[in-house]
Amino acid sequence: MISLLTPAHWKDYELIDCGDFEKLERFGNIVLIRPEPQAVWSKQLPESEWQKRHDIRFKGRSATSGEWVRKNTKAPDRWHITYKNTDIEIKFRLGLTSFKHVGIFPEQAVNWDYISETIRKFSTPQPKVLNLFAYTGGASLAARAAGADITHVDSIKQVVTWANENQEISGLKDIRWVVEDALKFVKREIKRGRKYNGIILDPPAYGHGPNGEKWKLEDHILEMMKDVANLLDEEEHFMILNTYSLGFSSVIVENLIRDVVKKPANLETGELYLQATAGSKLPLGVFGKLRQFKG
Repeated sequence: MISLLTPAHWKDYELIDCGDFEKLERFGNIVLIRPEPQAVWSKQLPESEWQKRHDIRFKGRSATSGEWVRKNTKAPDRWHITYKNTDIEIKFRLGLTSFKHVGIFPEQAVNWDYISETIRKFSTPQPKVLNLFAYTGGASLAARAAGADITHVDSIKQVVTWANENQEISGLKDIRWVVEDALKFVKREIKRGRKYNGIILDPPAYGHGPNGEKWKLEDHILEMMKDVANLLDEEEHFMILNTYSLGFSSVIVENLIRDVVKKPANLETGELYLQATAGSKLPLGVFGKLRQFKG
């Protein structure tokens, strides 16, 4: 069965509406309009409502950059939001970047719930968790808040610095920060004989390491998955693979996992989406996850 999952615990985030290649979102008290290439349908709310409700709108100049246009001149460049479920409470510093992102992918809260719930159920004291392509650290914060020992790997130094800010405002400490190409790091960990109880992967479709290493999802994901499987603790573990690529389906993710993990326990695959208050569902990537408990 393929699962369709959307976050259930957000108070500080709301997808208000989406359509006509845009989305209207609330982050805390700030409402943004941003481009959304998957929203190929029509908006549910009238354009006048979008204009009335938003504080800031992103206008693209190219496929990778643009500028923020303020309707509300008092809206800040940076602000904080909180995520809380039954196990954890974490905080994020958001900011307006030149490439339309604000420092968080709200649909990933589904995976944060899975991470915190799984770690709470583990018999292993302070399980070791590896977060690859870790961005601003939502999954790292969730795992750390649940009591795990975290290694956070991303190739962009500024992003890791941002993740460290999120750790500080969340009242957490002792996450291990690594600025490195993820595939190179994993291969070194295998040579060191390291094992992890949890591994999280959220690879981009395309990317570059700090020394110019090239990453292309379809070319490198199988090699990465084979290496990652060698790092999983045999007795107690979880693994999450999340991809946001128009060419990838949850069936591909399932085949990848079954290729590298013998008899994956409690395997679940599916699609993440955000439910707009106005009615539409916005698809935002596919996932595969598994977990095995002692005994």
